[in-house]
Amino acid sequence: MATSVRQSNKWLKWGALGAGAAGGAAITVVMATSALAAFFARRVVTPDKTRLDDVSILAVIAKGSDVQVVLGASPDTIIEGTYAIYFDGGRAHAVIGSIVSYVPREGSITREILAVHGGDLRTATSGWWSGSVYAHPEELGLDAEEVTLALPGGPAPAWLVKAPDALPTWAVMVHGRGATRSEALRAVPAAHRLGMNALLISYRNDGDAPAAADGRYGLGVTEWADVEAAVDYAVAHGAKNVVLFGYSMGAAICLQTADLARNRKHILAMVLDAPVINWVNVLAHQAQMNRIPDYVGRYGQLMLSHPLGRRITGLAAPVNLKSMDWVSRAVELRTPTLILHSIDDDFVPYEPTAELAKRNPEMVTFEPFSKARHTKEWNVDPVRWESVVETWLRPRLGRYGLPRG
Repeated sequence: MATSVRQSNKWLKWGALGAGAAGGAAITVVMATSALAAFFARRVVTPDKTRLDDVSILAVIAKGSDVQVVLGASPDTIIEGTYAIYFDGGRAHAVIGSIVSYVPREGSITREILAVHGGDLRTATSGWWSGSVYAHPEELGLDAEEVTLALPGGPAPAWLVKAPDALPTWAVMVHGRGATRSEALRAVPAAHRLGMNALLISYRNDGDAPAAADGRYGLGVTEWADVEAAVDYAVAHGAKNVVLFGYSMGAAICLQTADLARNRKHILAMVLDAPVINWVNVLAHQAQMNRIPDYVGRYGQLMLSHPLGRRITGLAAPVNLKSMDWVSRAVELRTPTLILHSIDDDFVPYEPTAELAKRNPEMVTFEPFSKARHTKEWNVDPVRWESVVETWLRPRLGRYGLPRG
């Protein structure tokens, strides 16, 4: 009997130790999961302070009057089109054109240099790849007024680029996450041909406008109030209505503006490039791309959307992700909307765009592109991009082309 008791006590001892170890392991897993989810959630809503170089500049070659650059090959640099490399900390950039040669085994690609602005590319060793070909309106040969918008968080700069013989409809252009107002310069020539003045705005946390009190992105839940102020500016300066142009998160902001702004009656239409239609879908995709387990990604989403998550994310208020699910809210979208989105977008998947257009064909026109990745539809095929936008918008502006004989 004594032996049996001793054996029982032994098993109880080891059982307790095993349970303690299992509990400790469980706690470790929970803590690791929480930490990773917290990092993911904070990363989504925290503006980047600096832009990291992602392209190696290997050589600059002069061939008579032609100048070429040899770059490290990447999924971006091997796609045909017109792009920019920003270097010297973003203070200079080169406009990059057609591919001259591509040597996969060496991991290098040679492309034309169309122009260099603000620096000497020959001294640069790296930079970042961008679809923002123009950094300032003057590079397009356009005169721009530097105007000030009265945003809720304070005065913010914007470019007003006036069109000759302008209509009383303005284009209000909203850039995406981590970009600046220069992102929308690609769309200005098309807007001008349609007779629209273009107002390229800055908004909270983009480095030009005042930061929000919490220093965090609202993913559209807060930023729409800044676009509302931009519409106020346009109306106060002669516009009867506006067309919102939005890129990526800027498109999500436009959708919120059309839904919530007190002056939304002035929004005639929207042109959205690679829009975030459903943040839950985008965040799940980003978690998968970064090899974050699905349940960790969902935990991060909960931190963003729950009041208790504010202490972790730094947000002043939770982000209502459901309010920005325009697939579920498809029938509520009552503003005519053109969406241009590449089917190989590796940052914002196109499937929610296609589903929104399917559910609300009365209001939404979807124009699919390919090989453009994220927000580079214009770069891959500017003629098609501008033609689609002008053809769709012209009758809505009351401008009809003569029939071709």
